[in-house]
Amino acid sequence: MLMKESLLTDRQKEVLRYRKKGYTQQQIADVIGTSKANVCTIEKAAMENIKKARETLEFLFTLDARELCVIKSGSDFIDAARQIFDDAEKVGIKVRYDTISLINRMRDSNPEKFRARYIRNDILVYINDDGEIYFN
Repeated sequence: MLMKESLLTDRQKEVLRYRKKGYTQQQIADVIGTSKANVCTIEKAAMENIKKARETLEFLFTLDARELCVIKSGSDFIDAARQIFDDAEKVGIKVRYDTISLINRMRDSNPEKFRARYIRNDILVYINDDGEIYFN
């Protein structure tokens, strides 16, 4: 029995590669010989699989971490970083990141939770004893 090596099908990977290159859904449909609606469905399924994988990894990483704080929706990135540093100091752990790296990590962790410089949804922040930060 063959093991599935990826959460994404070959077709999903193909569509995402074209999107990364800047193709529209219609352009991708023309290239791979299908409808725009089908490309939309493929892309949506791929993004859902990526979201599930990200959530699973975050859960795994937080197993050895403790809840640090909640960043409230509407917060600015700079204020959020300051809150994380302050709360980590209160529990005696040094965060492994400088402010810019922490902000980039926060934004990259779950891009749909952010708009411009602001947090769109509450974010639960975890920290482990090594100062590694995780977001949920």
